[in-house]
Amino acid sequence: MLNKLTGENDVNVTLRKYGNSTVAVMPPMVLKALKLSAGQSMTLDTTDDGKIVLSKVSQPTKYTLEELLAQCDLSAPQPEELREWDNIRPVGNEIW
Repeated sequence: MLNKLTGENDVNVTLRKYGNSTVAVMPPMVLKALKLSAGQSMTLDTTDDGKIVLSKVSQPTKYTLEELLAQCDLSAPQPEELREWDNIRPVGNEIW
């Protein structure tokens, strides 16, 4: 059967012993086609007919401080809870 990723016949994956675990060794052409690399997190699932399904774990979007601040409405009123904190009197040895 023709492989969708490589355009070649089915790609064989070898299972190897690694310490107390067994790992699946994937050929470089498969890793490159799927944009995968060693150390990348994956989820593993199985189907009722015995197939193994590996999926990339989606990474949370990383924002710069500038991007986060650009989303802020600096003219928005301060929440009541924050105003209370700003106006609270010291109860111990705090220095203000």
